[in-house]
Amino acid sequence: MTTTHPRPVWAEPPGVAGRAGKNLALAAIAAVVALPIYVVVLTSLSPAAAVNEAGGLVLVPQGISFAAYTELFAGGVVTRAVLVSLGVTAVGTLVSLAATVLAAYGLSRPSSLWHRPLLFTVLLTFLFTPGMIPQYLLVGSLGLIDSYWALILPTAVSAFNLVVMRAFFMNIPAEIGDSARVDGASEWRILTRLVLPMSKGVTAVIGLFYAVGYWNAFFNAILYINDNRMWPLQLILRQYVQQGGSLTSASVVDTSASAVLPPNLAIQMAIVVVALVPVTVIYPLVQRHFTKGVIIGAVKG
Repeated sequence: MTTTHPRPVWAEPPGVAGRAGKNLALAAIAAVVALPIYVVVLTSLSPAAAVNEAGGLVLVPQGISFAAYTELFAGGVVTRAVLVSLGVTAVGTLVSLAATVLAAYGLSRPSSLWHRPLLFTVLLTFLFTPGMIPQYLLVGSLGLIDSYWALILPTAVSAFNLVVMRAFFMNIPAEIGDSARVDGASEWRILTRLVLPMSKGVTAVIGLFYAVGYWNAFFNAILYINDNRMWPLQLILRQYVQQGGSLTSASVVDTSASAVLPPNLAIQMAIVVVALVPVTVIYPLVQRHFTKGVIIGAVKG
């Protein structure tokens, strides 16, 4: 006679009350996330009278006006900054992905040269960072001041992303690579024809992490970019929202008191919307890869 052991409480399917509670919790979380985005977008599309009547952020729509976006792109500063951010994000993501994939594959092979010392060095960066002054001196000695490469190379490889991708590569059965080597395949061919096609999920997620990081970064631009015409969008956003700068070409160069205009809340929210659009568009495309690409690789690695 066999006895059945009851399952733990957390393994039982939820009842009606449990499902209702989960749905209410998810709805509340969705509302908390969506409400600020709704307010920002609505304020950027509201006419000046509605913003003045609300005394700030608009909660109830009172007409639609694209005047904030028209003024936003009229001076050419924001358009140039958007192109700079798009270029840095695209090139930086490709460079970071290439470096991370190559390093992670090399560190995932126990027989690779200097495997343990290099892995220990990567893990050591979790605890110790070089510091701002040594990093600035290094970038300056390489001649990267006022260069777009200064926005890419100092943060080209993330130790966290490298460890996650290495863990995922280590989960791939070693027999696959061994059989390919017996057939005469090189390590490069194994990586490009076998490993990467099986790692589309983790590659997409790591690429998203890098792309969002490059798109939102502004501190490196503050440190290394002195030419205002080379500023990315996030630095323009910071200058306008925090310092009240204008969006005309002359005013970005000249930030004196005579060039400072009164802050316009609708234009500030319009810049925030422009900064949010790329991430909002790209994120749903790779969302389905998150569990497979990161959680599995991190837990099983």
